[in-house]
Amino acid sequence: MAYPAVNLFINGVWREGSEGRREDVVNPATGKVIGSVAHASRADLDDVLEAAQAGFKAWQNVSVFERSKIMRRAATLLRERVEEIATLITLEEGKPLAEARMEVNSGADLIDWFAEEARRTYGRIIPARLPGVTQLANKEAVGPCIGFTPWNFPVSQILRKVGPALAAGCSIIIKGPEETPAAPAAMFRCFADAGVPAGTLGLIYGVPAEISSYCIPHPIIRKVSFTGSVPVGKHLAALAGSHMKRVTMELGGHAPVIICNDADLQAACQALIAFKYRNAGQVCISPTRFIVQRGVHDQFVEMFSSAASALKVGDGLAPDTQVGPLINERRLQAVERLVKDAVAKGASVAAGGNRIDKEGYFFEPTVLTGVTAEMAAMSEEPFGPVALVRSFDEVEEALQEANRLPFGLASYAWTRTQSVADTLSRRVDSGMLTINHLGLALAETPYGGVRDSGYGSEGGIEALDGYLTTKFVSCLNQ
Repeated sequence: MAYPAVNLFINGVWREGSEGRREDVVNPATGKVIGSVAHASRADLDDVLEAAQAGFKAWQNVSVFERSKIMRRAATLLRERVEEIATLITLEEGKPLAEARMEVNSGADLIDWFAEEARRTYGRIIPARLPGVTQLANKEAVGPCIGFTPWNFPVSQILRKVGPALAAGCSIIIKGPEETPAAPAAMFRCFADAGVPAGTLGLIYGVPAEISSYCIPHPIIRKVSFTGSVPVGKHLAALAGSHMKRVTMELGGHAPVIICNDADLQAACQALIAFKYRNAGQVCISPTRFIVQRGVHDQFVEMFSSAASALKVGDGLAPDTQVGPLINERRLQAVERLVKDAVAKGASVAAGGNRIDKEGYFFEPTVLTGVTAEMAAMSEEPFGPVALVRSFDEVEEALQEANRLPFGLASYAWTRTQSVADTLSRRVDSGMLTINHLGLALAETPYGGVRDSGYGSEGGIEALDGYLTTKFVSCLNQ
C-alpha cells in the first residue's frame, strides 16, 4: 500500500503545519524514507488548544449514553480497518504484521471497555447530619488534556489516553510519535467518522520539547499524560507540577522474571519467548532480568536459548517473520553497546549477540548468562531483543535482585508453591505482577508502575480517575 503524507488534525480538519515544516518517516526494515509528517508551529499549537477548549464544551453537551455509543462506533471502525492500520504500523515501526493486528484489535477492546465505563462514572449521596440537607459528591471531567505518546505502540498507547479521556468527558490533544505517525492518523479518522465533535480530539506532531514547553503550562490544559523514558517523564511531571496540572506517568521499566525450581519450565519458556521478543524487545513491560533458581538454571537457559535462536528475524510484512527490526540506527547501536559491555565484563552469549548484516536495523534475539550488577544492561533498560539471565539459591536473593533497581513497572514469576507466590505478590515492588501466565495489559486491568516507573493507571476503572475531579455539593433544601 502507498504510505500517506501525514498532516495535523486540528478542529476536525487535516492540514499542513502553518510553517510548512515536515520530517521524514523511515521504514526500519529497509532504512529507507517512505514518507513524511507535518510539524506543528506555535500558531498551530494555539489553534489546537483553542479547538480543544471548544471541543471540551461540545463533548460535555453530548449525553453520557450517546458518548458511549460514539466510542463503540469508533471501535467497530477500527476493527473494520485493521488491515490498513496494521500494515501502516509495520511499515513505519517494523513489528510483524500479526503483532500489529493484535495491537489494533486490542486497541478496539480498549475503546469498548472505556465506552462502557463512561456510563458508570457515578457520584454518591452522603448522609447529612442535619435535616433538609442534601450532600452530593459529583464526578466531573477535569477539562482539556494533552497526551504524549511513544512510537513502539503507536495505536494502543494513544488509546490508553484517548479512551479514558473521552469516557470521562474530556477533550484531548495527542502529541503523536514522529517515527510512526500514519497509524495514529488512520485511527483518529475512525473517531472522526464515528461522530466525535470537532476539536474534541487533536493530533499534532513536531519538536517534542517545543510542544511540551508551550502546551503543558498553557492555561487551557488541565491534565497531562506521558508514556516514555524516565528522564523525560520526570522533566514533564515537574513542569506540570509547577503549574498544578494533574499527571499520569507511564515510564520505563526493567522487568524481573523469577523462575523457581518447581516452575513449569515448558510453559514459562513458551510464554516468555513470545513476550520477550515481541516488538524486538522494544516494550516497556518486556521481561528482561531472568532470575532463575539454580536447580533449573541450566535447563531453562538451554530451552530458552534454543527457542530464541529458532526465531525468524526479518521484514514484518513477510508472513514467516517472528521478530522485526529495531526502530532506528540509534537503538541498534544502543543494544549493541550494552551486549558488548556485558560480554567484556564476563557475560556469556547463549544465543545471538550480534547485529544482522543486512539493510535495516536488525539485531539477533540474544540471551546472555552469568550477568552481574556491574554490567550496564543490568541497570539500563535494554529496550531490545536481549534477555539477561542470572541464577539464585533462595527466594530472598531473588527478591533482592528484583527490587534492586528504582524501576517498578512489570514483573513476572513462575512457581507451583502457593506460599512462594504469596510472598512474591506481597514483596515484589512493582505496579504489576503476573504469576504462572501472562496476564498484563488487558483493557479491564490496572496498568501502571511505581517508583521511577511512574504513577497513575492507564487501564481498568482506575484509568478514569486521572480525568475526573470530585465536586462536593451541600444544599439546604428551602
